[in-house]
Amino acid sequence: MSIRMLKTLIAVQDHGTFSAAAEAVFVTHAAVSQQMKALEAMWEVAIFDRSKRTPELTPIGRALAAKSRKVVEDYDNLVESVIGDDGFSDDLYLGAVPTTLTGLMPLAISLLKDAFPNLHVRIVPGLTHDLLRNLERGTLDAAIVTKLGPTPKTQNWQDIAAEPLQLLASQDLESNDPVHLLKNNPFIRFSRDAVVGRLIESWLQDQNIAVTDIMELEGLEAISSMVLSNLGVSIVPKRCVQNMNPLPLKRILLAENGPTRQLGLLSPANTTKSRVLDEVHKALMQAVEIGHFSKTP
Repeated sequence: MSIRMLKTLIAVQDHGTFSAAAEAVFVTHAAVSQQMKALEAMWEVAIFDRSKRTPELTPIGRALAAKSRKVVEDYDNLVESVIGDDGFSDDLYLGAVPTTLTGLMPLAISLLKDAFPNLHVRIVPGLTHDLLRNLERGTLDAAIVTKLGPTPKTQNWQDIAAEPLQLLASQDLESNDPVHLLKNNPFIRFSRDAVVGRLIESWLQDQNIAVTDIMELEGLEAISSMVLSNLGVSIVPKRCVQNMNPLPLKRILLAENGPTRQLGLLSPANTTKSRVLDEVHKALMQAVEIGHFSKTP
């Protein structure tokens, strides 16, 4: 028996099928099947009910998977438990959606580094769906993403901030009515590959607002520059932490109870870096309270 085999058993429980588990632990479907048969032979118990088309864990199998989870957690945390730093001298791989990279992230990481100078934070930018896949694969310790729906039992969600959507417009435009501005000006669309872009599209459809797209961009800075050049208007999140020297634009909330995107810190439920991630979350919340990024937070 090896730790790898226990991790494979846990992956089968978490993901439901041998194929999904194989992708999660980066082995073949056949390798997963062989490892599970080896565990059954070693323990001399039936871990899976193979009478169904998709093998399912037996009650004994579920109990063994739960025990295996604790064994793997203790194994992964072995060095930290002896040294006593709980991972504060480790590398921490933290994913982040692009809109957080010039305000929230630099301020929060600066605060975190002041408190824990030996912690090495590696920022991995990406859209929410890409970061979720990387979390599943185990290449990230946590990620700051837009909430999609209910959090799976295998993951832990911590709220950071609710960011209402707002209209960006040039100060040369006279109107302050977002609907009027959307209907009478070219529209610079936030990428629909992003969760925020789909939220914007849903709101436009719900309000029966037909816009005239002229471009679709992913970066908030690029969108803001296009709007500043009077090339059109756009809808973007109102960032919970403003970056330095924001561009002089009109920023108009869509409605009093308009659409909002929820940012949060997502991590595996069984992570061995829970103490570190608690401190990351505290730094993020402190950054939101400060509300703006400068060179000296």
